[in-house]
Amino acid sequence: MTFATSRIAGLGVFLPENTRSTAQTELDLRAANPGLRLATGLIHRLTGVERVHLRDDNWQTSDLAVAASGIALAESPGDIDLVIFASASQDLIEPATSHIVAAKLDLDCPVMDVKNACNSMLNGLQVADALISSGQYGRVLVASGEAPTSGVRWSLKDHAQFIRSFPGYTMSDGGAAVVLEATDDSRTGIIDSRFHAVSKHWDIGTLPTGGSVNPRGGDDSFFDMDGAGLQAAFMELGPGPVIDLLERNGLDWDDFDLVAIHQVALPYLPPIFDRLGVASDKSVIVVADHGNLASVALPLQLQLARDEGKVGPGSLVLFIGLAGGISLGLMVVRL
Repeated sequence: MTFATSRIAGLGVFLPENTRSTAQTELDLRAANPGLRLATGLIHRLTGVERVHLRDDNWQTSDLAVAASGIALAESPGDIDLVIFASASQDLIEPATSHIVAAKLDLDCPVMDVKNACNSMLNGLQVADALISSGQYGRVLVASGEAPTSGVRWSLKDHAQFIRSFPGYTMSDGGAAVVLEATDDSRTGIIDSRFHAVSKHWDIGTLPTGGSVNPRGGDDSFFDMDGAGLQAAFMELGPGPVIDLLERNGLDWDDFDLVAIHQVALPYLPPIFDRLGVASDKSVIVVADHGNLASVALPLQLQLARDEGKVGPGSLVLFIGLAGGISLGLMVVRL
């Protein structure tokens, strides 16, 4: 049996109460690197980030995903046929973190992991939608637990290493979960999605540890990113893929109640909005108060938009995901 689409039946976001201000981050960096001259307020001026969320020391990525999943499942109770853990982070290389999430939720169903940096959650929804639409599953839990703060470098050799480590100081821990379920109502659910990649830029931003290139970690256990290079690569993509998606579905910007876009730094957003031609008030700004939450950022924007009354049943939402690698993810959803 096949269905026209799948719909979002439950949503959950979990943000740890423990936070670290950007001012504290700069104090800690200066204390750890007394021989390195770091300009006061530099991180805040360049990113606009006020604080980041920090998971408890004994919490793993699976715990963040489980906390968010509990909220989503409370909103949409019922059997789950498949668990997809979709995150840039993971508990272990083996087994798949989805096993750990399912065990902690006491779920007895198939599982899999989907990983594509900050687009992991969107790709997880893409996979879940395809499996539901083909009739293989009726209800899928897509959960993310992001713990990028473990990859932040505090001991620096020189200013050049600080610049390469810079984006990590704005990254934040959190969890998100979506219950996706089958529906034959074509007026709701995932309407369309498109994904693009320019993989020649894969080395612009890396966390180069734990794989065959560097299995033992060591000094490569931290983020190494060319922030300016990432921004330039994303801008190089241009508005074409987004405009094509809108035209294919007969939509324009006025049709959307929310345009949720991945947010890395506050100053990056106006050029992106200008390039796309979308009004900034269509989005919910989260990066200033919550930092870069990787794949949790888009679900958080949807949750906050619901809380603020910007969206509800029948609202049209566009998700725009940007991820290292680099990749662009687009998804149109009718709530």
